[in-house]
Amino acid sequence: MVSASFLSTPLCRSTSSRFHCCDATLGIPRSTHVPGLSLGRFPEKSPTLELCPRPRRIILVRHGQSQGNVDESIYTRVPDPGIELTEKGWQEAEESGRRIRDLIQGDNVDDWKVYFYVSPYKRALQTLHAVGKAFGRDRIVGVREEPRLREQDFGNFQDREKMRIEKDIRLRYGRFFYRFPNGESAADVYDRITGFRETLRADIDIGRFQPPGRRTKDMNLIIVSHGLTLRVFLMRWYKWTVEQFESLHNMSNGGMIVMETGSGGRYSLLVHHSAEELQKIGLTDKMLMDQNWQKTARPGELNYDCLTSGPSFFNHFESND
Repeated sequence: MVSASFLSTPLCRSTSSRFHCCDATLGIPRSTHVPGLSLGRFPEKSPTLELCPRPRRIILVRHGQSQGNVDESIYTRVPDPGIELTEKGWQEAEESGRRIRDLIQGDNVDDWKVYFYVSPYKRALQTLHAVGKAFGRDRIVGVREEPRLREQDFGNFQDREKMRIEKDIRLRYGRFFYRFPNGESAADVYDRITGFRETLRADIDIGRFQPPGRRTKDMNLIIVSHGLTLRVFLMRWYKWTVEQFESLHNMSNGGMIVMETGSGGRYSLLVHHSAEELQKIGLTDKMLMDQNWQKTARPGELNYDCLTSGPSFFNHFESND
């Protein structure tokens, strides 16, 4: 277990750099100049466009309990995108919506809003509908169905015995790189989530969900998706290694993980969650140290002591101290 003392101890030094990570560049104008091209035809790319405040939170929600969670044989006769929620799954999703609403209302602000991104799979769409019951029409800015947020593809209709064998092989091969026949590996999901992350960044920068004159720093983005897909999203956002990814576990059905802006403006899991909560889903001590740094770091700063930095990959350095 991680001692509580490390959370209050300076762990990492930071500095500004001309090199930025994906989180650091949110809200920073990007060059739009193309020789011979007028940007008047593309108003969202105008260099004079007012920058939007970044959303206060990005909330990741796993769909409620599905038919496939209680009876894997359903995958042999129902397409994965058509798997529905169970009655318990609907209840879990509605409870998730109430928890999110209560979390946001705890900010004690008047102009908060929510915007949803959702996987097109039926159980995710049903979860969205149930979560949405917690919000009035004036709070929901919009919804975007996003196919790149779909579940990992396991290969059309599934034969139970073959799938059992494939999952055993995956454990020996490695959970990140093993590709199911006619399906995907987690590495394939990583590739499409990278594309989605770029779309999300662009939407935040141009204010797709914040009309001019009605922009607020109390916007909350809610991503409704699937267990592995959300783990890969976190891996991509925080630049976790393959080894770190393979230490992670799914959140519970209807569970949520909250990425919230810290005092410096970056998103950290430790603003809302405790270290103990994050350890339960597999974050290691070093991953928690980086999250602690994220709580106070400013956009444009890099954590040079993060595990993904160069020195952590080599073992031939010796201290002269």
